[in-house]
Amino acid sequence: MRRREFITLIGSAAVLPRAARGQKSAMPVIGFLSSRTSEQAGYVVAAFRKGLEEAGYVEGKSVTIEFRFADGLNDRLPELAADLVRRQVAVIVAGGTSGPAKQATATIPIVFTTGNDPVEAGLVKRVNQPEGNITGATFFSGALIGKQLEYCARSLRIPGTSDC
Repeated sequence: MRRREFITLIGSAAVLPRAARGQKSAMPVIGFLSSRTSEQAGYVVAAFRKGLEEAGYVEGKSVTIEFRFADGLNDRLPELAADLVRRQVAVIVAGGTSGPAKQATATIPIVFTTGNDPVEAGLVKRVNQPEGNITGATFFSGALIGKQLEYCARSLRIPGTSDC
């Protein structure tokens, strides 16, 4: 028997008893936290679903998504984040709502996107090495302004500018 066939046989044998009992394997649950209304977040949700599908996760087939929308009422975010924690989701996706998610759990992974400085916002201690259960991406470009001006000055060959 070839190695690949053997591994397939062993894998099938492990799955067969569960299938025979009629038990369904647990599907991972993603928590999606937003300060917006569901209508306002429609384009973000569509892109999120598309990205998941491209990665092989299809909502309802291989993953479940629990959506929580604060409908513009930011004071609702802590309770919505706590609800996702009680639901024991596998991960929380929190765009600009990462603070309440971080306050709600220190164990469930949180993925954020933000247009602010995540260090100043208290999300992470360092951008290059996030710690704990939170990571993400920032679109904060404030730190780049100096370099952009320097590049512009060199491109225009303004006298007296440095050639770093």
